[in-house]
Amino acid sequence: MQFETLLYDVKDGVATICLNRPDRMNSIGGTMKEDLEKAFLEYARQDDDVRVIVFTGTGERAFCAGADIKERANRVLSLPEYHKQQKYTHDLLRAIEVIEKPVIAAINGVALGGGLEMALCADIRIAASHAKMGLPEAKLGVLPAAGGTQRLPRLVGVGWAKHLTLTAQHIDAEKALSIGLVTEVMPIEDLMPRAMELAQQMANTAPLSLRFIKQAIDLGMQTGIDAGLEYERFAAAVTATSEDRKEGMRAFVEKRKPKFIGR
Repeated sequence: MQFETLLYDVKDGVATICLNRPDRMNSIGGTMKEDLEKAFLEYARQDDDVRVIVFTGTGERAFCAGADIKERANRVLSLPEYHKQQKYTHDLLRAIEVIEKPVIAAINGVALGGGLEMALCADIRIAASHAKMGLPEAKLGVLPAAGGTQRLPRLVGVGWAKHLTLTAQHIDAEKALSIGLVTEVMPIEDLMPRAMELAQQMANTAPLSLRFIKQAIDLGMQTGIDAGLEYERFAAAVTATSEDRKEGMRAFVEKRKPKFIGR
């Protein structure tokens, strides 16, 4: 697939979506939002051969440095125009966040502003040891407006979310690990092999199970435990009557690798 700002590849059930503006530290500009919409929501989501998505950036300097400030510095929008533009951004990132397939963000360098906000939409975040992360918008007279004020506190807690956004500071990968912003840190040369290893582990499991586990956790975090348990019972009933459940049980008894079909 050819994109102006992305690289897209599918292999062994894993789609890799790579931000590709290395000369601008993979910043958000040009056709990137439109390219992301097509890559995630048209290609990866609708391709039955894709079980898992790995999201990363080109090179070793940046996952994504955020908005392309040089591109936006002289752009003036009216309040209605800005609201409309930001609604598109919110809808896009929300669609990526709730996509039925697991998403792994491999943070290969700086992830700042909108770059970190995109990474927050992934189900799992792992980082290279030299990566830096932060939401520095307050230094520019704005605020994290691509979901950062909502997703970050849900992930790391209100205290750390306020600490990071109100000070506009950058943190290193080890600090990100300690507060739960990422789950693993490793040398850059090990980052993509580890991301692909995790992706392959998921791709070898039942697609329906992945879908409903993800949805049960996400919905449960937005509601009370009783409603969450009700959805868990529904999800369990769907998977318990699926072809993949039968195949998984047969494969276990026969001591072989299951062949899941997503039904």
